[in-house]
Amino acid sequence: MEKFEIFTGLVAPLDRNNVDTDAIIPKQFLKSINRSGFGPNAFDEWRYLDHGEPGMDNSARPVNPNFVLNQDRYRGASILLTRANFGCGSSREHAPWALADYGFKVILAESFADIFFNNSFKNGLLPLVLPKEELDALFGLTEYTPGFSLTVDLAAQILVRPDGHAIGFDVDPFRKECLLNGWDDIGLTLRRADEIRGFEERRKHEFPWLFPA
Repeated sequence: MEKFEIFTGLVAPLDRNNVDTDAIIPKQFLKSINRSGFGPNAFDEWRYLDHGEPGMDNSARPVNPNFVLNQDRYRGASILLTRANFGCGSSREHAPWALADYGFKVILAESFADIFFNNSFKNGLLPLVLPKEELDALFGLTEYTPGFSLTVDLAAQILVRPDGHAIGFDVDPFRKECLLNGWDDIGLTLRRADEIRGFEERRKHEFPWLFPA
C-alpha cells in the first residue's frame, strides 16, 4: 500500500445519500479477487447506458452524459464529495478497490457504513466524516468553481480550500499511522517478521514432534 502523503486533488460531487456498494461496483464484477482492474466499472450502472459485464470493452459502451463523473470538468478527480451513509449495503471489499482503482484517494461524507469505512482504510482510501454545513459549502464551491480542488494534509488533519479556509477532521490515530506509513494488514504483520521467525524456531525446539522431518 502506498504511503498517504499531502496532496492537492480535484473534487467531484456525488450529491446522493445512501450510495450502496452495489452501485459502487455491481455484483457481476465480483468474480475477480485481484485488487486492480475495477476502476473502469466503478458506478457502472450510472456511468453507462447499457448493462455491463466483465470483459466488455468499456471504451465502446454508450456513456451516460448526465452522470457527474462523465463530465469533462470532473475527469481525473481524486476526492469524492458525497452525502450520508455512503457505502451501505453488502460488505464487499471490491467497493473500495473500485474507488481506489478509479483514482480516488479521499471520500468526504456526512457518514459512512461501518464495514465500508473500515475496508477503506485497509485499502489506502481516506474516508472523512464532515459536518453537514461544511459539506453543503463544499458542494456549492464545487458546482460554481470549475477545477475546484482541496489540499489534504493527513498528518495535520486538515483540508485546505483554495481560499485558504482550513477544515479540521478527526481520524483514528492507529489508522492515521497506517496510512501515513503505507501499512496494510500484511504490512503490519511483516513488521513483526523477526519475532514471528523467532517464535517458529522456539516452537520447533520445544515441540519437535509437531514438525516431522
